[in-house]
Amino acid sequence: MPVARLLRQVAGQMLGSPACGCWIATPPLRFLGTSPRQIPADANFHSALFSETDQPRVLITGGLGQLGVGLANLLRKRFGKDNVILSDIRKPPDHIFHSGPFIYSDILDYKNLREIVVNNRITWLFHYSALLSAVGEANVSLARAVNITGLHNILDVAAEHNLRLFVPSTIGAFGPTSPRNPTPDLCVQRPRTIYGVSKVHAELMGEYYHYRYGLDFRCLRYPGIISADSQPGGGTTDYAVQIFHDALKNGKFECNLKPSTRLPMMYIDDCLRATLEVMEAPPESLSMRTYNINAMSFTPEDLAQEVLKHVPEFQITYNVDSVRQVIADSWPMNFDDSNARKDWGWKHNFDLPELVTTMLNFHGSDTRVAQAN
Repeated sequence: MPVARLLRQVAGQMLGSPACGCWIATPPLRFLGTSPRQIPADANFHSALFSETDQPRVLITGGLGQLGVGLANLLRKRFGKDNVILSDIRKPPDHIFHSGPFIYSDILDYKNLREIVVNNRITWLFHYSALLSAVGEANVSLARAVNITGLHNILDVAAEHNLRLFVPSTIGAFGPTSPRNPTPDLCVQRPRTIYGVSKVHAELMGEYYHYRYGLDFRCLRYPGIISADSQPGGGTTDYAVQIFHDALKNGKFECNLKPSTRLPMMYIDDCLRATLEVMEAPPESLSMRTYNINAMSFTPEDLAQEVLKHVPEFQITYNVDSVRQVIADSWPMNFDDSNARKDWGWKHNFDLPELVTTMLNFHGSDTRVAQAN
């Protein structure tokens, strides 16, 4: 039974009349699952009880995207290979399949999700399944299904089985009426993409489940994430990944954003570390459930100038994509992440020079860098 229908049913029973517009406070529902066999609240199963000293049992959805594989590697080093399960609906490459547990998981299939959580005694869930900004605009109905309906299934499973749940948000959760430089944690959010709307929805639903049902929901608003070992995935900030591939392959790059388009960015190592740190933070240290995090803020022109220091023959041209430019112009130019730094000690390691050097070295640019130096 979908959670909305369940809530309406509970409200009707408590209020006695569906016409009443008020809401009477009721004890939190412990189980929200759609299974026809509801589990008693006092049921005592071995798979449901863990001491805080036990290692978490982790499930990562959408694990073959930009962040999932890197996060799995980080968590496996921390908690052990067999305690971290990567999942997706796509077939994994051999090296990922053999690096640790991998299973098929469709977030639109509630029963499948529930079986995975129960059978594998999952205690932490990282929900990365989503269609990104530009791809979402090209297929709104699919983005709505994956980013919103899929989220509802994840929330219900997490609440039912008392999981600690992480759902990433993004700079895309803000809109043209939000303050852009800097953008605080709490301000007007009126995004104009289905991706952004779905992320605001995720933030609010997660916080609602936390306050209403006690779900341990945690969320970070990521800036643009730059990763050396993954291909661009359809996001508006992906130019900052593609530029390194093209600079080393043919010495030139065509950018689809204006040279002055400033956006907050972060190297993937900082992003993954922040994700683990917020999940490990004691609940009492969290003054909110959704935090901005940031590392640096730059324009395509800034990035190109830094690349030129290492690849002197590099050339950049601009062929602006109107859809991506409108999206970028509605996003923050810089994130205020002071609450994350204050509450749980967040700090970044990579600024722009370190980012560029790391990316070029990763892509086998030793010869070019040596020649430049």
